[in-house]
Amino acid sequence: MEVHQAEAFLVLAEELHFGRAAARLRMAQPPLSRLIKQLERELGSPLFERTTRSVTLTPAGEALIRPAQGLLRAAENARQVVLNAVTGETGHVDIGFAGASTQSFVGSLAHEVRKNHQGINLEFHSSQFSHTGLQRVLDGSLDLAIGRWDFVPAEVDSYLLTVEEALVVVPSGHPLANGSTVRMKDLARDPWVTLPSGFGAALQNRLNSLSMAAGFTPRVVQTAPDSWTLLVLVAAGMGSAITLDSVRDNAPTEGVSFLNIRGGNTSLELRLIWRKTNSNPALPRVLQAAQKLYPLEDAAPGETPAPSSP
Repeated sequence: MEVHQAEAFLVLAEELHFGRAAARLRMAQPPLSRLIKQLERELGSPLFERTTRSVTLTPAGEALIRPAQGLLRAAENARQVVLNAVTGETGHVDIGFAGASTQSFVGSLAHEVRKNHQGINLEFHSSQFSHTGLQRVLDGSLDLAIGRWDFVPAEVDSYLLTVEEALVVVPSGHPLANGSTVRMKDLARDPWVTLPSGFGAALQNRLNSLSMAAGFTPRVVQTAPDSWTLLVLVAAGMGSAITLDSVRDNAPTEGVSFLNIRGGNTSLELRLIWRKTNSNPALPRVLQAAQKLYPLEDAAPGETPAPSSP
């Protein structure tokens, strides 16, 4: 039984009159009669008893009502699923983020999307540092990445989420650990622990630029895979490190001290990036959720607004 046959059957089962049923279906009576006869032939049983005065359902017709209703509901559900996918009401969005420094935003975004767009599934990929996240956005394996970049390619759009401050983190036994600020030149002899570096990695680039301005090249003794490990290594006395106020606020800080950097450019922009040609219908809704959390008026002039939903 096809959908149009089920619809015609159910209307006739309600009206029990070919003329009224045909009018509801916006068709002539003879085509309706032929359609019902064809359905009866396909099912191998009469569905209606017809006389010159009345039309009644046969037992087979009575039994067919619920399956026919189920078929119409399934067809409507299928249409709605397709429509929701096309308009972005349902879908899947892959988002990359680094770790401790962005977990607060990740949690807020997940909550916002779940509250207002329950048909969209967010899949978060951790340990995606800025250079890795950028590459995966470009190759299409991530829809969005959260990170910090000194510059992004022309193929990428971005949205400013917030501005963070770079800090120095030192072991609690460091001679300068009891202070609140530090000059980079006072750390020239320190060993350094860093995160993985790569194209456009703003935090590692900032260490290089701050140390260069202070007249030294940092002696890197260890590369940590993530911010949590970086703090553990600093606490163990492996060296000092550049980190962020967001890491300080979101990760365990036992055994370390955070110091504000005197002088130099210590501001870093946390951004959401996506490929301009990304055609995922659910993406605009996730971007709008991010914009709701971090309104455009809080961003810098000229920021790219979240695109409109279809």
